[in-house]
Amino acid sequence: MQWLLETESLEDFLQSLAVAALELTHAEGVGLTIERDHRPVTVVSAGPAAPKLDEKQYGQDDGPCLQSARTGEEVAVDDMLNETRWGDYPAYAAACGIRSSLSLPIAARTLNVGALNLYAGPPDSFTGADLTKLRSLAAQATGAIALAQRISDAQEFAQQMRTAMQTRSVIDQALGLIMGQRRCTAEKAFDTLRSASQHRNIKLRDLCTELITNLTGHPPTTPHLRPRP
Repeated sequence: MQWLLETESLEDFLQSLAVAALELTHAEGVGLTIERDHRPVTVVSAGPAAPKLDEKQYGQDDGPCLQSARTGEEVAVDDMLNETRWGDYPAYAAACGIRSSLSLPIAARTLNVGALNLYAGPPDSFTGADLTKLRSLAAQATGAIALAQRISDAQEFAQQMRTAMQTRSVIDQALGLIMGQRRCTAEKAFDTLRSASQHRNIKLRDLCTELITNLTGHPPTTPHLRPRP
């Protein structure tokens, strides 16, 4: 939590977690994968080993980090030379000097699934290790990503509400003009606008904007809504 308060962005916070994971282990590299709509990316990494090993897995759309992200389970490889899963990836990792790895799931069963991936030179680097602190780092990454998603969703919702209120304002102005001209009810005025919109196959707001501009000589006014501090 203290790291989250001290960093300026989600990326900085996740980078701090990757560095911490590297310092906790004898890993050659740590990468943090986030996958959305089946498109994975390494958002941060520490040490030289992670990027190329992550990219190899992305290229074949399979590997321990993707399996961990997609299943929500920890995936350990004791020795790449004895590994038969994931096509030619184990041989590639071994050729890069990496014999063992550990992937811990992040944000399982959400829109932003991912994994914290650790890569080590010797075999059995993570066998029998106490993973408590690494799991805590993965949990912190999950919390930070969930918080960022909630903030993003709230901002998107607020923008949608602002757009809806501005549209309502334009329609109300057009209704007032028609009611004044035809001396009719709001319901009849709305029916007139809706029929014209359907007949001309244009959006109701665009039709109302055109109507107001033509009748008054200037575009409609819309409320200026400031976001809450």
